[in-house]
Amino acid sequence: MVIKPILLAGGSGTRLWPLSRKTYPKQFVKFNSEKTLFQEAALRLMSSSIVNFLPHITITNSDFRFIVVEQLQEVGIDPGSILIEPLAKNTAPAVLAACIYAAKEDPDATILVAPADHAINDVQAFHHAVKIGFKAVDQGNLVTFGIEPTHAETGYGYLELEENQNHSYKPVSRFVEKPNYKHALEMFEDGNFLWNSGIFMFRPCDLLEEFEKYEKSMLDHVSKAVEKGVPDLGFLRLEASYWKDLENISLDYAIMEKAENIVAVPFSAGWSDLGGWDAVLNGSKLDDKGVAVSENAHSIDCQNSLLRSESSSQQIVGLGLKDIIAVAMPDAVLVADKKRAQDVKSVVEKLKALNINQAEIFPKDHRPWGWFESIALGDRFQVKRICVKPGAALSLQSHHHRSEHWIVVEGTAKVTLENDVKLVSEGESIYIPIGSPHRMENPGKLPMLLIEVQTGSYFGEDDIIRYEDLYKRD
Repeated sequence: MVIKPILLAGGSGTRLWPLSRKTYPKQFVKFNSEKTLFQEAALRLMSSSIVNFLPHITITNSDFRFIVVEQLQEVGIDPGSILIEPLAKNTAPAVLAACIYAAKEDPDATILVAPADHAINDVQAFHHAVKIGFKAVDQGNLVTFGIEPTHAETGYGYLELEENQNHSYKPVSRFVEKPNYKHALEMFEDGNFLWNSGIFMFRPCDLLEEFEKYEKSMLDHVSKAVEKGVPDLGFLRLEASYWKDLENISLDYAIMEKAENIVAVPFSAGWSDLGGWDAVLNGSKLDDKGVAVSENAHSIDCQNSLLRSESSSQQIVGLGLKDIIAVAMPDAVLVADKKRAQDVKSVVEKLKALNINQAEIFPKDHRPWGWFESIALGDRFQVKRICVKPGAALSLQSHHHRSEHWIVVEGTAKVTLENDVKLVSEGESIYIPIGSPHRMENPGKLPMLLIEVQTGSYFGEDDIIRYEDLYKRD
């Protein structure tokens, strides 16, 4: 039994705003663990005494490629194969591309597709379910994994099983969209429905046969996108010209709901797709009043609530709250009725319509060389905190609209300014005039931290002219 896992890591997770945003979505965030959802997903796709996994393939987008590498390395996993989608087109094209690529690497391997933003508490139970799924795949089936419902849930899709089936895997008679509460309660009480986990398993030949039958055009275009893909710093960039016109469609809609050989493996393993703050609350450590608090949050006479602050400098206090979600970020705060957790997505859409940056832009911007965050912004100035990883370097660049003043607070910076190169040590500073080509590097073995003071008329990240870049960014 040899299984090739595929991790889908391109989602946006807008229902978990303001912690999850377009520029730094939920799969890369720590919720109820010391590890991110992506790291936990990768770790549970390591071989065990139950199942044998080959090194996984990750498919993500260009903005997240270095985050993927960094987070895998943090938990001791070789990043392996990483495919870069030119555009987000939902799961059908992504899974198809990864499947075609995997079949070339390991033609005899069974494919397991798993989202990188789910939580599964019982990894052993998950591996047992995968083992059962392998047996079903060996019989020529396409497998989906269904979660045994614990309550009437409106945030998940459902799988209806064929009746009078006593096997460890069961044929799926139909897929059901996210229901209203009345319908969800009916399906829960019926006992013949499972939550749709979005985890799939199949032989490459069987999936490709279904695409040949139902999505021939997509199969042709994605095959060419993989074939014409360009290696780039260890990644494979899928060819954009074959990708841009693909339909935005899920694997469920494109294939699974149409195929005739779909079976479900039921399992109960503490699974959650963390599709809203109510799910985060349910998976948190609760006090005797059903309240979950973060390190910088405090509850006074609250009930059934989540209080969370993401900044040590920002304390959040709940007083007499009941059924409330309160999440504080340095740049945004959400206060919501717990029953409205699924509506947070509409909040993001409202903020986007008002052109509010916090709708999509995370306050800490992760880059291949490290990260930066804005700590003060005025009409003619901006102050940033910047961290550069050991051995990393920013691009050689200049700006049309701003000058910069760098003050090193930890470590030593190697600074190129025009034709001069100098070391700037802790407590020292250097001025970068408007229009001057410059570069910052960290020659040390520890992270280098500095404060950057920008002055000028415009501070957008698009005011960058790059002359050289180790990471081959535009």
